[in-house]
Amino acid sequence: MNTFWLGLGFLAQLLFSARFLVQWIASEKAGKSVVPIIFWYLSVAGSFLLLLYAIHRRDPVFILGQSTGILIYSRNLYLIFREKKTLPHQ
Repeated sequence: MNTFWLGLGFLAQLLFSARFLVQWIASEKAGKSVVPIIFWYLSVAGSFLLLLYAIHRRDPVFILGQSTGILIYSRNLYLIFREKKTLPHQ
């Protein structure tokens, strides 16, 4: 396997997995379960890179899973920004 693609796959998985560490740390600091916005950015970035890797591998199961995830994570970011836009400035 090409070293570039293997490195990309590992980087993608690292980004995707890091989101859980970030969420855990944020929740511990808050003393309750929270999902910081960086969780969604890591989700989109990791999922996108994993999708590229899956396309390279020609794995239809992996492609479907990651492309669906990107839509969901992007939608969550959209909803967050839409809510911030409609909130009155303090």
